[in-house]
Amino acid sequence: MTTNRNLDVALVEDDATLADGLRVLIDGAPGFRCTNVYGSVEAALAAMQKAQRGPDVMLLDIHLPGMLGSEGVRVIRERYPKTEVVMLTVYTQEDRVFESICNGACGYLLKKTAPAQLLQEITEAADGGAPMSPEIARKVVKLFRTVNPPTRVEYDLTPQETALLRWLSEGHSYESAAANMNVSVNTVRNYVRSVYEKLHVHSKSEAVSKALKSGILR
Repeated sequence: MTTNRNLDVALVEDDATLADGLRVLIDGAPGFRCTNVYGSVEAALAAMQKAQRGPDVMLLDIHLPGMLGSEGVRVIRERYPKTEVVMLTVYTQEDRVFESICNGACGYLLKKTAPAQLLQEITEAADGGAPMSPEIARKVVKLFRTVNPPTRVEYDLTPQETALLRWLSEGHSYESAAANMNVSVNTVRNYVRSVYEKLHVHSKSEAVSKALKSGILR
């Protein structure tokens, strides 16, 4: 897996063995650079404040000492909105999935994700996609529908825009959604811009969350 640009990736993971393996994987792939490895959200925030910038993508463990990753993602996104945060978990049944996504995480991956796939998901996150393990994507949609049955609100979305939201809610990338909709990636990006304007949101995770909460996606 290669990328046309150098992506700065930071890890927040308290399992030293796993963190070292991820660091070696990222640093060994062309176009990727592991800028830092932190053992807690607090340590990551302190370092980023000192550097006055965040990475392009952050892989954030959900269970950490101190502030949980599911809570820390909100702080990270508020302070560094250009940093895309992808949550990591070892569990397919995770009670903090909903919280993490509502707090601004753009994706949610299992730690067992294959190395090549993980690199692809990092690139997808940097490109504005919503990388999500299939098992997690299905649970996210089910969770939104079960926990808070939505009352439908109209936002004047076109059928194509609604269809795109559905593909994104299931964890598809822009490229995958474009292929399923038989349109170009540029057309998908135009749909995304229109959706953002109509829903008054600024990120894909916000758009999917609002679509599920408002009953656009059932």
